[in-house]
Amino acid sequence: MKRAIKAEGAPAAIGPYVQGTAAGRFLFTAGQIALEPKTGELAGDDAAAQARQVMANLSAVLEAGGVAWKDVVKTEIYLVDLADFAAVNDVYAEFVGGEPPARVTVQVAALPKGALVEVAAVAYLGE
Repeated sequence: MKRAIKAEGAPAAIGPYVQGTAAGRFLFTAGQIALEPKTGELAGDDAAAQARQVMANLSAVLEAGGVAWKDVVKTEIYLVDLADFAAVNDVYAEFVGGEPPARVTVQVAALPKGALVEVAAVAYLGE
């Protein structure tokens, strides 16, 4: 059985998807871009500022699903420019802590709304 996760502290979906889905023992988040939850506008002009908003959005989705960053087992990061890798890593590290999850990072041609960074996560809900 699955259930949709709705986080008040994260932006509403901009398409036909939910912010997160809990299924079995895992929570799968939708990819988050740097939309400010209250305005729906893109936050920040550079990858670091956008990454901070993305991670805050993901934090809200994780919390709404009953988990935290310590429970995240995998993330996917999509960058429009791999030159932003180090700046995004610095912000990412602030959120994931000392035992980071497995991760993939790829460069993409473009992201919705002209975003520079998108991140999705999978978290373990426990027994």
